Amino acid sequence: MSSSSGVLGEDIVFFGNGSALEPQRAVFGCENEETGDLYSQHADGIMGLGRGQLSILDQLVDKGVIGDSFSLCYGGMGVGGGAMVLGGITPPTDMVYSHSNPVRSPYYNIELKELHVAGKPLKLKPEIFNGKHGTVLDSGTTYAYLPEAAFLAFKDAIMKNLNHLKQIRGPDPNYNDICFSGAGSVVAELSKTFPAVDMVFDGGNKLSLAPENYLFRHSKVHGAYCLGIFQNGKDPTTLLGGIVVRNTLVTYDRENEKVGFFKTNCSVLWDNVHIVGANSTKPSSTRNSTIGVSPTMAPTGLPVTDKHPGKFKIGIITFDMLLGMKYSDFVPHMGELRDFIAHELDVNTSQVHLLNYTGTGNETAVSYCIYPKGSAYYISNTTAMNIIDSFTEHRFTLPGTYGKYQLVAWKVEPPLKRSWWKIYLWAVLGGIAALALCIASFGLWYLWRQRQQAMVALGTYKPVAVVVPEQELQEL
Repeated sequence: MSSSSGVLGEDIVFFGNGSALEPQRAVFGCENEETGDLYSQHADGIMGLGRGQLSILDQLVDKGVIGDSFSLCYGGMGVGGGAMVLGGITPPTDMVYSHSNPVRSPYYNIELKELHVAGKPLKLKPEIFNGKHGTVLDSGTTYAYLPEAAFLAFKDAIMKNLNHLKQIRGPDPNYNDICFSGAGSVVAELSKTFPAVDMVFDGGNKLSLAPENYLFRHSKVHGAYCLGIFQNGKDPTTLLGGIVVRNTLVTYDRENEKVGFFKTNCSVLWDNVHIVGANSTKPSSTRNSTIGVSPTMAPTGLPVTDKHPGKFKIGIITFDMLLGMKYSDFVPHMGELRDFIAHELDVNTSQVHLLNYTGTGNETAVSYCIYPKGSAYYISNTTAMNIIDSFTEHRFTLPGTYGKYQLVAWKVEPPLKRSWWKIYLWAVLGGIAALALCIASFGLWYLWRQRQQAMVALGTYKPVAVVVPEQELQEL
């Protein structure tokens, strides 16, 4: 049993270089405590894709940046990998669908009607898969769980087709796993030993499962496998976890209330995705391609503008580091470090500013800030995401001169709010300059006009005939 608890926070969510989605402001949970697999597994945390206002998917849909759909594709047994697409896709023609009723339960339901083993239907009534919450498809659950009667019928049918394999104990003595040895270690050849299983949905739509969709490797015996489908206690709910959809593209089309399934190689799916929409930046490829998946735009009628409420412009990026060198040794190298940071983050040196530095013993704490380029108001999202990826993916490194260093923290901040005066400063100054030029021009024209009039007046003046100029009539 796993659990997670904490508090709600709000910040900017980045989707990495694999997506063309702009950074979005969103609400999410910040863990204070986690237990079980959430604590012990390699992954740290969990992403909720269910229905609800706080789901990251619902938040993106409400902002109008993606369509009301998403797709998941889990890699095969022992291979891993896969892909996730937020938003609608152009589905393959052979995709198998099942209706998903959002009113039926808060989970993603499908209408499972029959189970077939080795081509033969199990003798079960369709109602058995409709108990309590019905048949729930849960990407966050590892294995599959059937109601008691369905599990017993499934187990018996599997074992009848495995007469030549030896049944052995499971890897964990605390569980009564049903395991078999002697099947070999090549996953692609398991279908020669284990029977095919089919799930039949409403309308007779059928999804065929390979052995990797209902088996897991025995961790202690080479070439042995165990059933990954269990009895769901006394709960009549049918729960289908990730094992059932290995190497299966699953599209949760919430807008049209259906779930689609398509068998494919999920481990290389992303390399083969044909992208024509605006929500991805990967180049298209036809290498080994069996499927064309293209993210679609948001529903028609939504405004497309640079002023999306979810878009976030980044004004500055600040980060703190702890350097393994004394304060006195750091000071002579401040300029050198600034140049190196600019080179590592692929920005201009003029964009890197030292905010603060303090020394404690053999270490020096420094704070830096990355500003927009030149007179720009904000940092481009491409540049910002490259900088943040350098931090989060530990690609940011320093020379040995600075000793062992640690990136303590980093954060992004929106552009500083500018007053009306700052926004229109140049326009105001331009207006003042134009007005001054007009006044000066008018003044010069007026003086020129007065001078011309004076010249005309002087040209019509006739002095009195006198012997010397001094004898002309003078003003009293």
